[in-house]
Amino acid sequence: MDNQNNQEMQIDVNANLEDGVYSNMAVITHSSAEFILDFLRILPGKPKPKVASRVVMSPEHAKRLLMALRDNVAKYEETFGQIDLHTNVSRTIAPFKVPKGEA
Repeated sequence: MDNQNNQEMQIDVNANLEDGVYSNMAVITHSSAEFILDFLRILPGKPKPKVASRVVMSPEHAKRLLMALRDNVAKYEETFGQIDLHTNVSRTIAPFKVPKGEA
């Protein structure tokens, strides 16, 4: 998100957050005061998805996030090509219609 003074921001990431969290699904809810973004991980063979991370933010920050994502997706596609959403392919909620692998 843009820093209002156009200065580079130094960001410190705690060691327990450095690896990030994998999410293949998101649920967004809101009230008049806040947006709640639940990032879920749904895995084959599991009965229901688990919340991997939850972010709560003000409506103003949610709109700034929307603008930043829109800008970054445009930059990504400019560099790497159009992101294919596979909207014309019939599939489940998660991309798990693949042959079962054995280890």
